[in-house]
This record gives sequence, C-alpha cells and structure tokens, in this order.
Amino acid sequence: MRLFGRRRFGVLAFAMLVLAWSSAFSVVKVGVDYAPPVLFAGGRTLLSGVILTAVALVWGGEPNLRRDWGVFAFLGAFNVVLFIGTQTFAILYLPSGTAAVLIYLQPILVGVLAWTVLGEPLTATKVLGLLLGFAGIVAVSSAGLLDAAGEVTLAGVVSGVASALFWAVGTVGFKKHEARISTLWAVALPFLMGGVVLTTLGLSLERVSEISWTGPLLWSVLYSSFVGTGLAWLLFFGLVRAGEASRVASFIFVVPLAAVLIGAVLLDETLGLPLLAGAALVVSGIYLVNRTPRATKEAPG
Repeated sequence: MRLFGRRRFGVLAFAMLVLAWSSAFSVVKVGVDYAPPVLFAGGRTLLSGVILTAVALVWGGEPNLRRDWGVFAFLGAFNVVLFIGTQTFAILYLPSGTAAVLIYLQPILVGVLAWTVLGEPLTATKVLGLLLGFAGIVAVSSAGLLDAAGEVTLAGVVSGVASALFWAVGTVGFKKHEARISTLWAVALPFLMGGVVLTTLGLSLERVSEISWTGPLLWSVLYSSFVGTGLAWLLFFGLVRAGEASRVASFIFVVPLAAVLIGAVLLDETLGLPLLAGAALVVSGIYLVNRTPRATKEAPG
C-alpha cells in the first residue's frame, strides 16, 4: 500500500473515499426503509467481508491469526459491530442532518485519542482546525437540524455519539497496530467476523419476514457493501497507514458537504448560504489541521 504515500494517488484516494461515503449515506437511509436495521447492517457487512476475504486470500498474503487474532477481533468489534451497528440506528432514528453532525464528531475524537494513545501532536492550530471543521458540518446541516427539532430522539442521539466514539477508537486502534497486519486483511477479516455477529444478532432480534425484497433494497445492499464498505474502508485505512490518523480523519469533514452537493445535483435540491459557509469552515479547518509548522531557526553561534 505504498501508493497511498504518493501525493497524486493520495489526492485521488481521498476524492474516491469522500465520493463513496457521501453517496453511501443516502443509500443506507434507503436500505433501512426496506429492512430491519441490524439485519441490513449485518447483510451489507457480511457480503463485503466475504468478497474482501476472497480477494485477501489471493493478494493479501497469509495473516498471522495466532499472533494477531486479538487485533482482528478488536477491529471487528469497534469498526464493524459497534460502529456500523450504532451508525445504522442513528441514520434510522434521526434526520440526516442531525445524524451527520453527531457521527462526524469522529475527527475531533480521533485527534484527542491519537494524541493520548499514539503521541501525535495536538497543537492549538490543529484543535482550532478540528473545531472549525465540525462547525462547518453544523452549518451544512443547519437547515435539517432546525426542521427536525421535534424528530430527534434520545436513542438516535446516543447512537450517533456512540458511533462517532467507536469509529474513532477503531481508527486509532488500527493505526497503533498497523505494522502487524496488512491493510487488506485489516478490513476483510474484521468485516467478515463483524458481519457474522451482526447478522446473527439481527436474526435473533428481528424478523426476516419484515424485509421488503425490492429493487431499491438490493441496490442499497450491493452499493453499500461494495462501495460504501469494501472500497471505502480500504481507502480509509490505506490513507491512515500513510499519515497521521488525526490529519487523515480531518478530511472526513468533507463527506457531509459532498453529500449535500450530490443531493443538489441528483435530486435538484437547493444550495444555500449554509452550504457555502460550511464549505468555507471545512476547508479552513482541514488546512489548519494539515498545516506543517515552519521549522524554528536556530540562533547563530
């Protein structure tokens, strides 16, 4: 995965990641209208895990399961079962704008965790950048937040905040153990394991008869499995491996912004002042987080 360290490929990978996750957000929203949330989450993660494991068996080398089973279990628990599980409930029980604001607390949490766990610098400039980026998400989602004041539930809010925390812990956990496992196996095996757990939970807690086997559901499962899960997580972990976790996470602020732009293009939604203000804040925040401080000149003599 040395390609991710190259500037041009890194930019392309970020663009693909943002496009994948921003489009998948709405696709998942469609999916949970046709299937119970845990079964839907389990189905898409299990399908993604099966495909990625098949690919990893061919190109990913041989994982050291005896040594690294704990790492794989950790990643499966936090990045799949806990994160995707709570994210699905947040998307189901909250309006899109509110869910986006809560879930995309993740870059701020990654900044703090990367500082405490990985020893990454957390300068005042980086903190300001993370806060500006989050303010941009609030601005972009402001219309939905105001319109949905009466639709916000405690369960949805708890799910949204929890998903951000689990995602942050899983991201920093991968960065901490990146030298031990390949990027491909770091996605494939945890999603296979997590998909089995979520599907089993779904079969235990929900009814298969409640699934509406329709075209939109099939499209939602396939797209969220291959693009929103498989491709996106490979890109994300590849980028995290190549740089600081907090800097990479800051670019995730672009995802809700891109989601609004996609809605404007495909659904003819209106672009207003909140979007422009949010875009300015997000861009400013990302710049500050990724800004490299000038080296201090040594005094002569």
